[in-house]
Amino acid sequence: MVHVNIFDTTLRDGEQSPGVNLNQLEKLEIAKQLERFGVDILEAGFPASSQGDFEAVRTIARSIKNVSVAGMARAVKSDIDISWDALKEAQEPRLHIVLATSPIHMQYKLNKTPEEVIELAVNMVSYAAKKFPHIQWTAEDASRSDLDFLVRIIEKVIDAGATVIMVPDTVGYSTPEEYGHLFRYVKENVRNIHKVSLSAHCHNDLGLAVANTLAAVQNGATQVEGTINGIGERAGNMSLEEFAVAAKIRKDKFPFTNNLVLSEIKRTSDLVSKFTGMAIAPNKAIVGRNAFSHESGIHQDGILKNAATYEIITPELVGIKGNHLFLGKHSGRHAFKDKIEQMGFTVSDEQLQEAFTSFKKLTDHKKEVTDEDIFTILTDIQTAVLNVKKYELLAFQVHSGSGNLPTATVALTSPEGERIETAGTGRKGSVEALFNTMEALIKEEIHITNFNLRSIGQGRDALVETHIEMTVNGTAVKGRATSQDLLEASVKAFLNAVNRFLFNQTQLQKQQTLF
Repeated sequence: MVHVNIFDTTLRDGEQSPGVNLNQLEKLEIAKQLERFGVDILEAGFPASSQGDFEAVRTIARSIKNVSVAGMARAVKSDIDISWDALKEAQEPRLHIVLATSPIHMQYKLNKTPEEVIELAVNMVSYAAKKFPHIQWTAEDASRSDLDFLVRIIEKVIDAGATVIMVPDTVGYSTPEEYGHLFRYVKENVRNIHKVSLSAHCHNDLGLAVANTLAAVQNGATQVEGTINGIGERAGNMSLEEFAVAAKIRKDKFPFTNNLVLSEIKRTSDLVSKFTGMAIAPNKAIVGRNAFSHESGIHQDGILKNAATYEIITPELVGIKGNHLFLGKHSGRHAFKDKIEQMGFTVSDEQLQEAFTSFKKLTDHKKEVTDEDIFTILTDIQTAVLNVKKYELLAFQVHSGSGNLPTATVALTSPEGERIETAGTGRKGSVEALFNTMEALIKEEIHITNFNLRSIGQGRDALVETHIEMTVNGTAVKGRATSQDLLEASVKAFLNAVNRFLFNQTQLQKQQTLF
């Protein structure tokens, strides 16, 4: 059977989703989970794009040892040099060079002739081959490129040192028949294609990304690329969890192997959703809330008699477990530690104590503390903004009613350690009153662009998770927080966003500028 390598680009292509802005600690936690999920290659980012991305890629390269860590670069020497600096400590560093090959891209974006594009591709691959043991070269917009030109340029970059050739459906235009034909044509006409792996990378603009990727595998692809939950620019990328389960369930049609651990799907999906703030649609295949729900009486009757009547996938296959009582208010620290280790978390003694304290506080107010609650506590602690002077919440109070103007009072500790306090109002409700008050307290210029919330778990005592997007002194940042109290979660998310800005500014001041 053919083995297919899994190339995850959640941290690069996925992070290009509008509104997504992951910090270094969040990227590292996602990378660790992707390692547990079993991906073969992890594209950690675009090191030359910013100092922050460079540091995140370097941190992941130093930390992840069981997965090949990749970075993307344009066909530019400085991009390649910066990528090497970020990736050189990786166990298996990999460079991903992207260069457009379609007529429309070459003419309007690159402003180069086909011959100039070939020369540039060969020169940059040759240059990168002096540093990197693995080089993936991508013919951007391959599905709209001239096939004979593709054959020519692919042959030359393979001779120059490329080890993987990616022919993507960059704009999500292809059908499965067309995309399969593209791979078959390359496989049959590139004289030295046997020296490399062929990779598929599909976007979902027409909803065909998974189908197109499966067609590519049927026609010679030995590597596939995608993101968790299918996140990415426009309509997103190929959803890795959908691809993995489709291949498992329909192995009669797709007889190939991969290293993905399907029981890690739900946990990986939840982590990415939480950190990106991109909620999963209830009817999303594999990981949506309704994926294993049945309301029709006929369906329910069939499920009760034999689950296979309407379920082709079991919840357990993808790591979905029923909510159950996790631990009680009398549970000890040792039992709590054993449980979080079973959940796959590795924490320091200080983080363990902080998590245990949060757990104990939650048991005082919540009847059932589930695995999902513990997951939320731990991920919040592991990705907290640390080692920076910041604003801290001391107290808040809100007066509101159907006939009253909502009024809020907030007390904070400033980054300088001073107590600051004021009151404010909001004509549209309590949350607005709180936000107006905090804007008056905080010296940075703040403009809120988006705010949303969702329930974690069920019942009147469920946690609420809030996500906020804002600009602080003109810089876009995101914040999030969880609490059983909606107003408290809103205040904390606001401060989390501001403190992330302060953290980023501190890091920029400490780091040497590469550019």
